[in-house]
Amino acid sequence: MNRTHLSLYYLAGYLIPAGTLLLLVPDVATKLLLSNRTYDDAPFRLAGILLIGLGILVVQMIRYRLEVLYPTTILIRLLISATLLTLYARTSDPFFLVVLTIVVIGIALTGTSLILDRRRRSAPAVA
Repeated sequence: MNRTHLSLYYLAGYLIPAGTLLLLVPDVATKLLLSNRTYDDAPFRLAGILLIGLGILVVQMIRYRLEVLYPTTILIRLLISATLLTLYARTSDPFFLVVLTIVVIGIALTGTSLILDRRRRSAPAVA
């Protein structure tokens, strides 16, 4: 599962920096992600620390090569994507579409990698 393992670096690579920005400077983070609204800081700071926590878990998954959890990262991101679509439908804030795009790129990377790695693993060895 080498490709899948590598695809998780993308996930960790946006969770921790995005979480740090949301925790420390939520107004800057939301403007960078094209928000057209001003929101209260507290929910974004909470989301920031949750993203940092998830990022740390993903780093540990990478570090210990916890392959059994790789498909779970796809499921979680699909649930997050559905929520982001709902939030966009309710608010029309492009922030949610930008975040959705980032998440969907990760789903595509990990999903494609998982399929290719499984095909390679199940292919008969050529001697």
